[in-house]
Amino acid sequence: MSQETRQKKTAGAFDIRNVIGSLLTVYGVVLLIVFAFAGNDARGDKDDNLWAGLVMLVVGLIFLAWARLRPIVVAGPGAGKTTSSSVTGGSPKV
Repeated sequence: MSQETRQKKTAGAFDIRNVIGSLLTVYGVVLLIVFAFAGNDARGDKDDNLWAGLVMLVVGLIFLAWARLRPIVVAGPGAGKTTSSSVTGGSPKV
């Protein structure tokens, strides 16, 4: 295993797409449950909970798939530091 592959890590649960996708998916499922169990008198002819729940569910699943397929790569410790061999010019001027 090379040093370059050891230093690369994914953001995982800290990726904002996971948070957004999870919340939208949960809210979408809640709206679909409300639509399924709401009485006809409360629902009337409007299917707002159905359409909003479906859209939120689909968008949430898209966010989760996006985060899974294209993860954010976080550099490991020491990946951005310069070494003494890369610095030229001698001692710093005061």
